[in-house]
Amino acid sequence: MKILPLAYWVHDLSPFLFRLNENFGLRYYGLSYLLGFLAAGWLLLRYYRAGHSPLDANAIIDLLTLIIVGVIGGGRFGYFVFYQTELLFRDPLAVFRVWEGGMSSHGGMLGVALAAGWFTRRRRDRFLSIADLIVTVAPLGLCFGRIANFINGELWGKPTRVSWAVIFPASPHPLMPRHPSQLYEAVLEGLFVFGWMQIRFWKSSARQQPGRLSGEFLVVYSVARTISEIFREPDAALLLGLSRGTFYSLFFCAAGLALIATSRRANLQRKA
Repeated sequence: MKILPLAYWVHDLSPFLFRLNENFGLRYYGLSYLLGFLAAGWLLLRYYRAGHSPLDANAIIDLLTLIIVGVIGGGRFGYFVFYQTELLFRDPLAVFRVWEGGMSSHGGMLGVALAAGWFTRRRRDRFLSIADLIVTVAPLGLCFGRIANFINGELWGKPTRVSWAVIFPASPHPLMPRHPSQLYEAVLEGLFVFGWMQIRFWKSSARQQPGRLSGEFLVVYSVARTISEIFREPDAALLLGLSRGTFYSLFFCAAGLALIATSRRANLQRKA
């Protein structure tokens, strides 16, 4: 049965919320970062007021400032290391041409880990305790970012005939209906993981076991990302037959399982 392109919605959204000229204005991608950090700040302040966090308003501002640097720096550098290695060696300055796009969620997470390490070292807080707070608020930023990816018409899905398929004119085959995989990721990697982390934070003893929430985040995110990758068009060459998003998620999942085991063992030792 031949696919009829005209039966599907053609993506025609502008990447700008408003535009002052051809290249300058408020982009939805930038707005997604802003909303993510505002939501994270609000939640962290709520944790503090509930007596579940040592971070007051000033500490939260300091932490978010470092996280912004970590997300942008780690996401940008990670994109080239994980997906554009050849370009990185051929043209290292491409890392700084941020207007050309290119961010990696895995790289962003590593950047956040470094930022959290710097923050906790300065304050002499326990790294895993602060990391556990961060991972409970981070998924909202991931959700907003994936929605922005959809609005930008980038990181499209694989060809499909489902009734909700979308035609992305910027894709290699501009008349081919594709999965709106960005929205799948917004739900799975964003809303689902966020819901899981909030339930575990508020309704369980996991927050009292340093490293437990961080480990669960890495595992649940990795599973959600792997499921999403089934519907997403690979944006780089496969590694061992796997999309790079899936391949790198295996390492994150392994790290998460190790954290869960370590936190569980430490909790048992405290009770002994």
